[in-house]
Amino acid sequence: MKSQKGYAMAQAIPSGRLPSVAGIWRVLRRWQQLARERRQLAALDMAALKDLGLTRADVMQESERPFWDDPLRK
Repeated sequence: MKSQKGYAMAQAIPSGRLPSVAGIWRVLRRWQQLARERRQLAALDMAALKDLGLTRADVMQESERPFWDDPLRK
């Protein structure tokens, strides 16, 4: 849902306290890393995906996730 982007990004910052500059920097770097890794995954050919045990559908599902959707934060 494209209209909820701002809400999802606001949820990435814990409520109740202001994050430090270093904390914000870490989150931004992590988002950049996730975006880069998802682009690289989407660029792999079928042989590489087969080696990883992934299908093109798996890759499309992962690469279409927004950059702030971090699987390690859940």
